[in-house]
Amino acid sequence: MMPNIEDRLDEQTIDRDPIKQFQKWFAEAVSAKLPLPEAMSLATVNSDGKPTSRMVLLKQADDDGFVFFTNYRSAKAGELEANPNVALVFFWSQFDRQVRIEGTVTKTSAEESQAYFATRPRESQVGAWASPQSSVINGRAELEAKQHELEKLYEGGPVPWPEHWGGYRVKPNRIEFWKGRIGRLHDRIVYERDGDDAWSIKRLAP
Repeated sequence: MMPNIEDRLDEQTIDRDPIKQFQKWFAEAVSAKLPLPEAMSLATVNSDGKPTSRMVLLKQADDDGFVFFTNYRSAKAGELEANPNVALVFFWSQFDRQVRIEGTVTKTSAEESQAYFATRPRESQVGAWASPQSSVINGRAELEAKQHELEKLYEGGPVPWPEHWGGYRVKPNRIEFWKGRIGRLHDRIVYERDGDDAWSIKRLAP
């Protein structure tokens, strides 16, 4: 059952802190058991100056930023190394809600990455070692052979954390909340960072 949620956004009553506003919306998406409420589009820029995007999973959202994890040898990691400016998008269609986030990334600490890796399903831990993410391979059999090799190697013990795998934290400088309304006259409220801890709040035309 969907929770009883507001069907509009008002810049006078919205939380003055965009992180708290996001946490409220995210909690409602989780409570409603929406499929993969943590799924977000991550947009980066490649070496040719062209935008690229893919879906990743949010693992943490607090005053320090929005955290996701990946292979540090992947294509997106290379793009993030060259250009730390990124954009995130969440879309919860059942609620007609969207959140757009723009900011810059930094790597999480090795301790944070290692701690999260320890919580992952064992199959995912093995997969982090088995897959040379974004590299060309000869076929799926190559992946599966590596997977079986690693399962035997670590059989009976923990899978160690690979140092080439870890997290990124997006520190936002702009967050826009969008709520669908009748007649396409949607609500759009944007927060823009005004100093280290302050945010300005404005309404945008749909």
